[in-house]
Amino acid sequence: MIAAYTGTFDPITLGHADMITRASKMFDRVIVAIAVSSAKKPLFDLDTRVAMARESLADLSNVEVRGFSGLMVDFAREHQVRVLVRGVRNVTDFDYESQMARMIKHLDADLDTVILPPTAQFAHISSTLVREIASLDGDISGLVPQPVLEALARQKAQS
Repeated sequence: MIAAYTGTFDPITLGHADMITRASKMFDRVIVAIAVSSAKKPLFDLDTRVAMARESLADLSNVEVRGFSGLMVDFAREHQVRVLVRGVRNVTDFDYESQMARMIKHLDADLDTVILPPTAQFAHISSTLVREIASLDGDISGLVPQPVLEALARQKAQS
C-alpha cells in the first residue's frame, strides 16, 4: 500500500519527520509530496525544500520525496497513492483536515485519509513558528533536522 504525506514543508520539522517515520512503519511506501504552494510565499523554493526533506529522511528506505503542483488527488492518482496521511496538532487542525478528507473523498472515492496525532514531544512545532523564530535569530536546533539548520545558515550568509 502506498501512502502520501503532503504539505509545503517550509521547512520540514522534527514533527514532520516523526510523522513520516511513523507512517513508514504502517505503509509499504510513503511519498512525501511537497507542494509548490506559491500562494503561501514560502521561505525556501521548492527545490530547496525537496533537498532538505530528502537529506532529513535519507535513513528511511521506503520513503521518497517529490515536489508537485496542482491537486493532491491528481498527484495521488499519478503515483498510485491509496492513503493520505495527515497530522493534527489541535482542534483547529482536526476541523480543517476533516473538511479536506471529505473533499478528497468527493474528488476521488478510492482515496482515503488517515489522521495521526503528533508524538507529544513534537506537538508544539509548526513550520510557521519555526520560520518566525529563525527570522528573529532564535534557536531552532531542537525543532528541525540538521539539513534545515544548514540551509538557514547558508541563506543567512547570502543575505
